[in-house]
Amino acid sequence: MPIKAVLFDIDGTLIDSNDLHVLAWEEAFVGMGVTLPRPVIHDQIGKGADMLVPSLLPDLDEASQQKLGQAHGAIFQARYLPDAKPFPGARALLAKVHAAGQQVVLASSASAEELDHYLGLLEARDLVATTTSSEDVARTKPAADIFATALARMNGIGVDEAVVVGDTPYDVEAALKSGLRTMAVRSGGFSDEALREAGAIRIYQDVATLLAEYDASPLADR
Repeated sequence: MPIKAVLFDIDGTLIDSNDLHVLAWEEAFVGMGVTLPRPVIHDQIGKGADMLVPSLLPDLDEASQQKLGQAHGAIFQARYLPDAKPFPGARALLAKVHAAGQQVVLASSASAEELDHYLGLLEARDLVATTTSSEDVARTKPAADIFATALARMNGIGVDEAVVVGDTPYDVEAALKSGLRTMAVRSGGFSDEALREAGAIRIYQDVATLLAEYDASPLADR
């Protein structure tokens, strides 16, 4: 079926921020007396705090989980968010999708404040039809909520008429739970094996490569 909407993850997909999140999480964990290797933290990037913290510290009580998530958010926004930059080709890809008559949707586990900041960085407010953030859902990725909420806001567009672009296995898993297909990019630092095992239908180096190959990609399905 023709693709009428493209749902984009943001961190690691459109914005070069995954490593910055790793640093912020590392500081937050150290603040609670916990030291974790950066690769271990990175393997959980793509999840919201509600999913990431229990994965790494399963015995932590709920109040401490929330405190840790809040600490990460404060550290990230104060120290690392100013260094986050769009990947080359990110805005151009959004513009290409918009010009093709497809809805551009940003579906992220980021906070609403971070999402708004990224919209400004991408200069994409005029291109985006709707957004979802961690504050719109009960559970973040890899739960289905982020994409299910986005689908509900997309004016009757069905799962066969939409596709996801993401960078982590958690994007792919969350999309599949909502009945959506995912094209993955390597820019978030996850292996092809992990992305394929999660169910990605295509893997591209980055959004610039996807833009260059748009006409041969599932985005151009008519």
